[in-house]
Amino acid sequence: MAETDRLDLACVNTIRTLSMDAVQAANSGHPGTPMALAPVAYCLWNRFLRFDPDDPIWPNRDRFVLSAGHASMLLYSLLHLCGIKAVNAKYERLGTLSVTLDDIKRFRQLDSKCPGHPEYRWTSGIETTTGPLGQGVATSVGMAIASRWTAAYFNRPGFEMFDYNVYALCGDGCMMEGVSGEAASLAGHLKLSNLCWIYDNNKITIEGHTAWAFSEDVATRFIAYGWNVVRVGDANDLEMLERAFKTFHATTDRPTLLIVDSHIAWGAPNKQDTHAAHGEPLGEEEIKLTKRNYGWPEDAKFLVPDDVPKHFQAGIGKRGRALREAWMQRFEDYKARHPDLADQLYRMQHRRLPEGWDKDIPVFPADAKGLAGRDASGKVLNAIAKRVPWLIGGAADLAPSTKTRLTFDGAGDFTATNYAGRNFHFGVREHAMGSILNGLALSKIRPYGSGFMIFSDYSRPTFRLAAIMEITVTYIFTHDSIGVGEDGPTHQPIEQLASLRAIPGLVTLRPGDANEVAEAWRAVMQMSHEPAVLILSRQALPTLDRTKYAPASGLQKGAYVLADAPGGKPDVLLLATGSEVALCVEAYEKLTAEGVKARVVSMPSWELFEHQPREYRESVLPPAVAARVSVEQASTFGWARYVGTTGCTIGMTTFGASAPLKELLKKFGFTVENVVAAAREQLKMSKK
Repeated sequence: MAETDRLDLACVNTIRTLSMDAVQAANSGHPGTPMALAPVAYCLWNRFLRFDPDDPIWPNRDRFVLSAGHASMLLYSLLHLCGIKAVNAKYERLGTLSVTLDDIKRFRQLDSKCPGHPEYRWTSGIETTTGPLGQGVATSVGMAIASRWTAAYFNRPGFEMFDYNVYALCGDGCMMEGVSGEAASLAGHLKLSNLCWIYDNNKITIEGHTAWAFSEDVATRFIAYGWNVVRVGDANDLEMLERAFKTFHATTDRPTLLIVDSHIAWGAPNKQDTHAAHGEPLGEEEIKLTKRNYGWPEDAKFLVPDDVPKHFQAGIGKRGRALREAWMQRFEDYKARHPDLADQLYRMQHRRLPEGWDKDIPVFPADAKGLAGRDASGKVLNAIAKRVPWLIGGAADLAPSTKTRLTFDGAGDFTATNYAGRNFHFGVREHAMGSILNGLALSKIRPYGSGFMIFSDYSRPTFRLAAIMEITVTYIFTHDSIGVGEDGPTHQPIEQLASLRAIPGLVTLRPGDANEVAEAWRAVMQMSHEPAVLILSRQALPTLDRTKYAPASGLQKGAYVLADAPGGKPDVLLLATGSEVALCVEAYEKLTAEGVKARVVSMPSWELFEHQPREYRESVLPPAVAARVSVEQASTFGWARYVGTTGCTIGMTTFGASAPLKELLKKFGFTVENVVAAAREQLKMSKK
């Protein structure tokens, strides 16, 4: 055997044996896929991937996404063997390994850098959190879009600052999940030739052979999507794999699906066990048999031969270092030639905003007729986007209704023939839109995506992942209540707001008038670790007179006293969000005229309010005031936290109905008379 062939095999078998040893030590995990795909991953990483182990956040690196997140030991083994270095939250390179051998020995244990599925932020070299099948490949489409957009915006003659490729490794489970089909369809439409999905065609899922539930012709499906499809009949054939990756590089008009046929087998030849393939360790005896089959010392555990890391350093290490150093020198020259663009690139990469980014945010005059939340948002979004060039996004086929189109000169549409456009058309693909937004955010773009509030359910898994990863994605949801009217219960969100508030780390904002909308955008743009949801009305909301009521800047604290009793000593509190704020203001005026000491509290963001010191929260909601009424055209779930067990919650306890808005408001109790009556009843109860 030639020395290069011996080294190749040693690297592949080291990945395999580390994976099976780690799973066995944890007594938990999935050894089969890492073992079967070790040659594929090795070929890609050591022969093709443009990635510098010493600088895993180099902006123009190729991205690798392990969509089959259950095969996490495949990735951890690569990170260790390639010598990927750790980077902290301040983008400082620490010079230490991202994944040590001790981390691998503590696979799936508390605080290990090798958790059960890959976690972004937790371990340097991991590009996105994966686990829910289909999410990784869908997110990779966002990364590929980001590469195209940043190239169109930042590249100049002689300065190719962005041209990276995106690879995603997936399996049958990813192919079955609907989100992968949504994302693949859009990727084909956009002709993202920098995107390569590697499909492990092993015909195995947790339940067993795919024949029980999956018999479609995947290759034909992807050809119909507009992809180039390449097939490798043996996952162990490194030369065939190399030719396949070269075919991807040579394809310039469409994404590539690389179908790799693999078998999960070990121990005695031809032995297969689908349970061990996915959900169980092999067992000590089976591991010994497998290592013997590999020609590996069967009693050695976590063995890394000295020449294996050296071989990776001679491959990915040498190649990546040269590419990054050339890029960094190019960036220095770029700064001299294009200082403004270089400054923008630096700010984008460090999640910093340009100077004066908010100077054009409008202030809306008092107006009893008012403005719909979605209309105000459209005006604010355009004012900000003109000054933040990497604020880009679109809608799931609803931009005219969500008012999310950027209309200023030069904004344009992102299409297969114009990758510089800033308006995205995601089509009716809410789930894929959310994943693509995550991919854009992971590439340091500030993305937004929009739709109707009721359809947030279709995107929900992506909100959760964005919150876990702490990335700045903005979701804009309009038609936020039974205010949708005649469209009826299927289009009227009830439980959606409560379910979004339940996601840790996700900030929800339901502003009450146009100036609160402006302040909501101001708050969102200054977030650096939280995804946010803007929840906006279809119908017009009165623009409050801020010379009479408190300034809208109070929104920055999540909740604030909008209108107060004389001396700031109320007997009853009226709490509301969104369109119900104006309703409470009307009720307040009526109560005040009757001599009742009332306070209106606008509570657009529970999460921001909970971030405030206790003293502030108690100044807004004094514990001594027990008479409380909350008003919100959504599920009452959660309001007991603020009104107490004896407070009154005016909200939805059923689904809505199809009728004109005024009739719905009357039917479900969203009237001034009902709020006033509830406040009076609360005062009676508190006196008792």
